[in-house]
Amino acid sequence: MEIARERIVPWYREPWPWLLMAGPAAVVVAGIATLWIAVVSSDGLVVDDYYKQGLAINQALQRDELAAQRGYRAEAAFSDGGRRVALRMNAAAGVAVPDALQLRIVHPTRAGRDVLVLLRRGNNGVHAGASPELTAGRWILMLEDTQAKWRLTGQVTVPAAGAVTLNPANRQ
Repeated sequence: MEIARERIVPWYREPWPWLLMAGPAAVVVAGIATLWIAVVSSDGLVVDDYYKQGLAINQALQRDELAAQRGYRAEAAFSDGGRRVALRMNAAAGVAVPDALQLRIVHPTRAGRDVLVLLRRGNNGVHAGASPELTAGRWILMLEDTQAKWRLTGQVTVPAAGAVTLNPANRQ
């Protein structure tokens, strides 16, 4: 009579120890990935001097009011993937439109992606300028003179289709 012998297998050839170690190993990998993301990316939403920025809101409102008093309105058209900007600006009767304007193209959450585009008036009365290629998504537009005395605001979603209207912020 022969006795059946159980075959002895080393622990590393069994599936259960590996299955039990997979959970904690996945947590360690996820923790390292989270740490890497936290160190590499900046948090563009946190402001150190929030009190001063709160006080600056009144100045921004005055700039919007000045643009409204002067009757400024503008239409911006983006082409070539957002790299070319053509802007037609209107003003109230007797108010001059500056020859040079600056257009701030602001990302809503990432300050590092903000762009400043200098626009110069051409012979046809249209202000034009070039910007770096914009990533797809929503962008905030702020048009102002080079001294930042007044401003017009608007929004564009890239890729843009058609013209974007810029108005004083309190006249949207």
